[in-house]
Amino acid sequence: MKTAATMNIALHSQDFEKLANRFKILSESTRLQILAAICQEERNVSEICDRTGLNQANVSKHLQLLRQAGVVACRRVGVCRYYRVIDTQLLSLCDRAQHIVVN
Repeated sequence: MKTAATMNIALHSQDFEKLANRFKILSESTRLQILAAICQEERNVSEICDRTGLNQANVSKHLQLLRQAGVVACRRVGVCRYYRVIDTQLLSLCDRAQHIVVN
């Protein structure tokens, strides 16, 4: 028989805030699409747009939020910026959540 999962209730209020912020990052499907587009290799905004079908302004806005949250980093080559995922734990969380929600 399966038992109910438990949550560590000994967290401090700032820990709950951190947890909520991690889930806020994942709460927007556009950001999930962008993460999926760059999870295996870095890409520039045009490549991300091509892979996701999203427009450049929208992708740029969400990449900025992901950068501020410490999820992605970018490097500049000439006029292009190449983005890559640096928070691999967040990718693992996405993978686990996908198995729970989709399956």
